[in-house]
Amino acid sequence: MTNQSKGAVKARIAQKLTEGLAPAALNVIDDSHRHAGHGHHHPEGETHFTVEVVSALFEGKSLIERHRLVNTLLAEELAERVHALAITAKTPKEAARA
Repeated sequence: MTNQSKGAVKARIAQKLTEGLAPAALNVIDDSHRHAGHGHHHPEGETHFTVEVVSALFEGKSLIERHRLVNTLLAEELAERVHALAITAKTPKEAARA
């Protein structure tokens, strides 16, 4: 990915998760600044993310199945630019208990 505007990867992640999961809540955090000097870090960021997502589509799915669903939706970003993705994936009931 070249000549990418700041925040473009974050916006794509949010868009794909919104379209694919119809989340009740979604938070996409660029953690790249915390990984300066580590492998695959780019000075302009957008290589390390945390995703917090609440979706009814996670009902009846194991944690691994939820993570696979998120990773599948973001396969292009993971193949191109994103080096690390931390995922918190909850159902609305689980989020309400927290």
